[in-house]
Amino acid sequence: MQYAKALGYRVAAIARGTDKAELVAQLGADEYVDGTGVDPGQALQKLGGAAAVVATAASGSSMSPLVAGLAPRGKMVVVGAGQDPISVATPDLIFGTHTITGSLTGSAIENEDSLAFAATRGVRPMNEVVPWTDAPQAYERMMSGKARSRVVLDLAA
Repeated sequence: MQYAKALGYRVAAIARGTDKAELVAQLGADEYVDGTGVDPGQALQKLGGAAAVVATAASGSSMSPLVAGLAPRGKMVVVGAGQDPISVATPDLIFGTHTITGSLTGSAIENEDSLAFAATRGVRPMNEVVPWTDAPQAYERMMSGKARSRVVLDLAA
């Protein structure tokens, strides 16, 4: 969200529940969609359709409705690794000329460019630093979806 906002985009965040609304606003989201009460794809269309969606969910079923929320020629970049498939209605792809692609982390030069952009535009990482001795609890927190940012183990603690 910070990158998109720094690039000048209007940013909408989608999550389940209201507890994340304040955090995503701090990260630059202009809009928050609580996916528990509405169809996220329809909500994105009401906002004008998304030029791009970065799908971070660890579930294909929660990413599936986002395709219908894309604007014409919109692109969904999947970075969340779920075990279940993403379901897509073929008319959403054909008539909307939508694209779905996956991405890992980029090449070395892309990562270098990303870090330089972050440094000049004020994009800052959010980490939950946990002592090495608490690694099993940190892993469980991450896998349960309770972690709000990247979980980092501190080997010196």
